[in-house]
Amino acid sequence: MVDLKGQYEKIQNKVNKAITDVIESSAFINGPEVKGFQEDLESYLDVKHVIPCGNGTDALQISMMALGLEQGNEIITVDFTFAATVEVIALLKLTPVLVDVDSASFNMDIEALKRAITSKTKAIVPVHLFGQCANMEAILEVAKAHDLYVIEDTAQAIGAEYTFRDGTKKKAGTIGTVGTTSFFPSKNLGCYGDGGAIFTNDDDLAQTIRGIVNHGMYKKYYHDVIGVNSRLDSIQAAILRIKLDLLDSYCDTRRKAAAYYSAGFAHSDRIITPTTSDFTTHVFHQYTLQIIGADRNALHEHLNANNIPNAIYYPVPLHNQKAYMNSRYNENDFKVTNQLIRSVISLPMHTELETAQQDHIIHSILNFLNA
Repeated sequence: MVDLKGQYEKIQNKVNKAITDVIESSAFINGPEVKGFQEDLESYLDVKHVIPCGNGTDALQISMMALGLEQGNEIITVDFTFAATVEVIALLKLTPVLVDVDSASFNMDIEALKRAITSKTKAIVPVHLFGQCANMEAILEVAKAHDLYVIEDTAQAIGAEYTFRDGTKKKAGTIGTVGTTSFFPSKNLGCYGDGGAIFTNDDDLAQTIRGIVNHGMYKKYYHDVIGVNSRLDSIQAAILRIKLDLLDSYCDTRRKAAAYYSAGFAHSDRIITPTTSDFTTHVFHQYTLQIIGADRNALHEHLNANNIPNAIYYPVPLHNQKAYMNSRYNENDFKVTNQLIRSVISLPMHTELETAQQDHIIHSILNFLNA
């Protein structure tokens, strides 16, 4: 699904030198490379504060801790996403409220969001799934009307750009109250281990977050807030600084690969290719098809049998996951999600894809569906 080795080989000399430099400096934790990456990412995103942390899940949890959310507060997020988004809500003894998604973008359905709001709702967590932004302008309008926080889960969409109706543009993760991302190796901007970051333009919130990520300390051995141990290490930061310079070119390469796939599938009446909303660019963390009028699971098995990488993101909706089942959920409220789990399939998507590889994948899928 990804070719991290091929990507590494193109930047091998820079990466190896950066790693060696960190080792020779022995500044492994909160060293100058972390500060440098923070500043580079702030400049790239045009956001006042970037706070690096240990991983994307921590980024979500720390953001919620910093906002002072309390047990029983309801947090609205989507049913069709990776479990980390809802996992941290449950860990903090908050109440996850799951809503359906839009069938075209796979992102939060605005009308479903509106119906889910109660007097206990305190925050909305839109997930920019597969590489494009949710309808943030509409989400912000709902949040403003009900005095809610907006926590963006940007783990799959760093580098995507959102355009408001007035023409204003902002990067994914810099639009709401706070944004979070993951630097898991397979991400568009990935390190060689775990890593994450939190973004905000709120000075006070940023200050709180900086304490939380470091055991609640602003001064060593003085603990002003309840914190955690979640720090991006210097080696990962050094690698990320190199790859950040290439992020836009990585995203452009993914878009070209996505366009090639879509052209290859354009005449099939059994495939719905990914679409992009007018208000957002797409950075194609995943390239996800919907299979209609055919057996998606059989296609999955066919591709596996022919050694063609593929994946089903996601096979089970969160409301049916054992850990998050709740009697308040009604299957009729998740019609789109329940359809997607039966129809989606993701194909290899990375910066090293060659058209010959894509041709092989396209022809294998079309031959199977037309058989």
